[in-house]
Amino acid sequence: MAPPTKSTKVATRGAKQILEENVSTLNFYRNMVFIASGVYLVIMIVFFEFTPLTISLTLLSAVTYVTSYQFMMYMARAKYSESGQLIDSGVDLNMEGGIAEHIKDLIILTSGCQVLSLTSNYFWCLWTLAPIRGFYMLWTKLLAPWFFSSPEPQPDMDEKKQRKLERKMARRQ
Repeated sequence: MAPPTKSTKVATRGAKQILEENVSTLNFYRNMVFIASGVYLVIMIVFFEFTPLTISLTLLSAVTYVTSYQFMMYMARAKYSESGQLIDSGVDLNMEGGIAEHIKDLIILTSGCQVLSLTSNYFWCLWTLAPIRGFYMLWTKLLAPWFFSSPEPQPDMDEKKQRKLERKMARRQ
């Protein structure tokens, strides 16, 4: 029988690997944005007409795409020394639980809403999932623990200390 293995540690990744993965992640989401927007615009131009609602929602989705992508690029910006050596690879965009994960989810949600809205404009209502999720995260991570936390427990005193304190209080009265 093989000996039991120790708990496995997540392998650490080097700065160069993080940089390469950040570049591939940025390329993937850039391509997602271009494909979703391209498909939407081509089909809208060929088959449908633009109304003030669709124009404003298209512009809002473009602003969402640009700001989300620029924010991810800012987070993943690498720093190099004067000799060209990599000093800092930037924030890991593929880290679980990081803010980049939520930005990537916003890009995916916006792409889905945009492409699905070709069948019905009501699919733009799916965009309300973003602030609902934001409020849910705010509530579960910050507000609810703060509101519903139990008060700090008072440290229990020895019987001796308790009697001494009672005597002091009796003398003062």
